[in-house]
Amino acid sequence: MPEAQVDRFMLKVKIGYPTKEEELQIMRANVSGMGKPPGAVVTTADILKARALVGEIYMDEKVEKYILDIVFATRSPKQYNLGNLSQLISYGASPRASINLALGAKAYAFVKRRGYVVPEDVRAVSLDVLRHRVAVTYEAEAEEVTSEQVVQEVLNKIEVP
Repeated sequence: MPEAQVDRFMLKVKIGYPTKEEELQIMRANVSGMGKPPGAVVTTADILKARALVGEIYMDEKVEKYILDIVFATRSPKQYNLGNLSQLISYGASPRASINLALGAKAYAFVKRRGYVVPEDVRAVSLDVLRHRVAVTYEAEAEEVTSEQVVQEVLNKIEVP
């Protein structure tokens, strides 16, 4: 997919393979024909209510600035004392990254049953939000440096409020 289309996805979540035990259960359920058909877990109304509640989660200006610092550090690493990344980043995260970091952090706070966002919420969703938005150079690829490593270095360098 072109970069502009990939950027429209909020997250790029990595999901590993199941364990042997889990895969055994999956295999048995599917081979025996006794697997239960999936049932509804929540209603559409529940989802809409949850979305509205996520929108009401409080985010302090310091956390908003933290999000912007993370995103801007991927675009202008030298300004954030990350000059070593300049030759490794082909292009940094877009404005959609800022939006989705904020939304993702709010959703994470909601899942953790909090009415406010803390910096750890931002960090918790950062790799999933940014891994497909930060492109590394050919030099980085030759050195086997991934976008995840770049994002992790940014997260480790940016001051947490």
